Amino acid sequence: MSNLDLWFRRMTLGDVERVMKVEQEVYEFPWTERIFSDCIRVGYYCWLALQQQNIVGHAVISVTAGESHMLNLSIASKYQGKGFGRQFIEFLLSEAQAKQARTMLLEVRPSNTAAINCYNAAGFNEIGSRKDYYPAREGREDALLFARQIVATDDALN
Repeated sequence: MSNLDLWFRRMTLGDVERVMKVEQEVYEFPWTERIFSDCIRVGYYCWLALQQQNIVGHAVISVTAGESHMLNLSIASKYQGKGFGRQFIEFLLSEAQAKQARTMLLEVRPSNTAAINCYNAAGFNEIGSRKDYYPAREGREDALLFARQIVATDDALN
């Protein structure tokens, strides 16, 4: 993958309006400006992936007690299917590892096959499900729960 011009920086409150454009473009039930603002304010790790000054995607992860949780990962439609999601995931894993996380968890809609394929390719494994997790047009949709070990067990013990 030669996406060398993709770079990452922390999301600021000033970015939220631009982030919302991507969020609303890619999700039927997008996060709100307030959710992103609150995530930034409480200290979650909120990141942008950029190509020049264009937002390719955004992500929010939490890290606590040796565990990281990917709460949001969005790639703008015109950048999907080009490897940017995978590159962003690898960056997020390295950030979580730098903060002493040993595993990363995430939820994904069973209907989001492109994301599931990306997570599988990035080494995540399905470990369970959460009933009625997501809003849906008619009621609720379950979530698949995925996990990936970030460091080898031997490394975690040393």
